[in-house]
Amino acid sequence: MTILKHLLGAAATLALTSAAAMAEPALIFDLGGKFDKSFNEAAFNGAEKWAKETGGTYKELEMQSEAQREQALRQLAESGANPIVMTGFAFGDVLNTVAPDYPDTKFAIIDMVVEQPNVKSVVFKEEEGSYLVGIMAAKASKTGTVGFVGGMDIPLIRKFGCGFAEGVKSVNPDAKIIAGFTGTTPAAWNDPVKAAEIAKGEKAQGADVIFAAAGQSGLGVLQAAADEGILSVGVDSNQNHLHPGSVLTSMLKRVDVAVYDAFKEGENLTPGINVLGLANEGVGYAMDENNEKLVTPEMKEAVDAAAGKIKSGELVVHDYMADNTCPAVAF
Repeated sequence: MTILKHLLGAAATLALTSAAAMAEPALIFDLGGKFDKSFNEAAFNGAEKWAKETGGTYKELEMQSEAQREQALRQLAESGANPIVMTGFAFGDVLNTVAPDYPDTKFAIIDMVVEQPNVKSVVFKEEEGSYLVGIMAAKASKTGTVGFVGGMDIPLIRKFGCGFAEGVKSVNPDAKIIAGFTGTTPAAWNDPVKAAEIAKGEKAQGADVIFAAAGQSGLGVLQAAADEGILSVGVDSNQNHLHPGSVLTSMLKRVDVAVYDAFKEGENLTPGINVLGLANEGVGYAMDENNEKLVTPEMKEAVDAAAGKIKSGELVVHDYMADNTCPAVAF
């Protein structure tokens, strides 16, 4: 069974009898667990930031299997949680079914568009952040070959890989890009051993910088890169600290901002589609004391120049999900 935390106690009884009381928000993590050091953990950090700033409490629920998605949503809606935020595209179909049954409850879903009057859909321009780390990877590579390890082989993850490849090619048109995925089922998000094997295989083919976009599986890529003496690029959260001096940078996907904003809106959550990209700081790249020696001023200048062009609209990065093609690499 799923694990529901932060159950309402005496405060719940008070909330039910007081019209002025605020409902407690809730967050459901996708498979892989909230401490995956990546996507789910970014969501957790956003919720924690809201809790610390407001003194409020929230419910959280960790998925244990695919079959629990509808059960989880209904359980939280019945408990009075509002809004209910969920991480991951896989909640899309279930939310489309459940949302109409709870018209007074607001829902927010990350990485999928669900067109219901009480749902906020948050999607990201992952290709823009991936383009930037692609530039950095190409400039850091000594072999002219870089790698990409994705989690579940779906268009969303190919979107990361395509943007990365386009960034690499903008620096070195002759660069070789090797891509692999950990699987075709949700289990692909939680298989760091297989991800490490793929990374080592890419290294054997000459890759000396590897970008991981694979949830918790990506931790295997970062570990393998450190063990093999090459560089890696993290994803979603800032993963530079996991292997200082080995992680070139991390492509930031501000899932934490999406969750924080949804919690802050509360029961007044605005339905509709919210797109987060470079222009509104929804994606980016990480710089800190753990990678500052790896990133030269010239590399940073090139990345920031590209970021400026993307923000202004002068440069448009190809979106794989728009037509399921990638001009920069053949998957």
